[in-house]
Amino acid sequence: MNWLIEFPSMGRRDLSLLKQSIDESFRTFSRAFGDELEAFFTPLLKFLIFFEKLLTGAPWPLVIAVIALLTWLGARSWKITLGTIIAFLLIGRLGMWENTMATLAIISVATFVCIAVGIPIGIFMARSDWAQRIITPILDVMQTIPSFVYLIPVVMLLGIGKVPGLIAVCIYAIPPIVRLTNLGIRLVDRDVMEAAESFGASSREKLFGVQIPLALPNIFAGVNQTIMMALSMVVIASMIGVKGLGTPVLQAIANQYLALGIMNGLAIVALAIIFDRVSQTYGKRLQAYRETGHD
Repeated sequence: MNWLIEFPSMGRRDLSLLKQSIDESFRTFSRAFGDELEAFFTPLLKFLIFFEKLLTGAPWPLVIAVIALLTWLGARSWKITLGTIIAFLLIGRLGMWENTMATLAIISVATFVCIAVGIPIGIFMARSDWAQRIITPILDVMQTIPSFVYLIPVVMLLGIGKVPGLIAVCIYAIPPIVRLTNLGIRLVDRDVMEAAESFGASSREKLFGVQIPLALPNIFAGVNQTIMMALSMVVIASMIGVKGLGTPVLQAIANQYLALGIMNGLAIVALAIIFDRVSQTYGKRLQAYRETGHD
């Protein structure tokens, strides 16, 4: 009756062979295509390095002025703009300016990549039920698999550095924008679509003239969630060589430096609050603009 108690699992030898075959297959793939993949991501690496040097090398008053201007354009709120200026002045005063600029660079580039890749995938899902049935489980896996697990294939393929860290951040952060783009387009009122069809609008005109404008509040909610998830990956990405606020947090954990960890953690929180408030306010303005019938 032992078979009722002991689960009939694979034998140790078979399990070991299975693991070895998976590892060896991935190593073979990595050796065969590693250089091509690295070359493919080289332009992205150059852009990331350029943007990081631009932020860290530019005069700090100019950087704060540009950030304040972008905050004002997005939120149209003097309270949020003033809070942003004060937050960045405190960050600089407490000696975290360069790490914050490095984090800002990777989050900005990761968000740009997620928007460029995620919105077309979301549109594709919205226009095809079978695509939604295939992509939705993939997004579920991307959102639920532990972050450390998918760092392993990324590091095996591309080693340690900025690009693997950026890819890891994008894998973790892209699902919300895909899901909410798909949802926003699917929620567009059928009567509106029928009205567009009755005026003879083509499929492309319906997409860019009706569906995407009406789905913008949902799409922007997806952008907001993507930014928040990218920021939450800052510390984990620093484990594979991404510079920024995550690096001193890791040092604080390793050496039990409470103040260092709290200060850099609060700097990450400050960035998250600024991004969140600006994107939320901008999304509400879009919603209000749509509801007043100006679209």
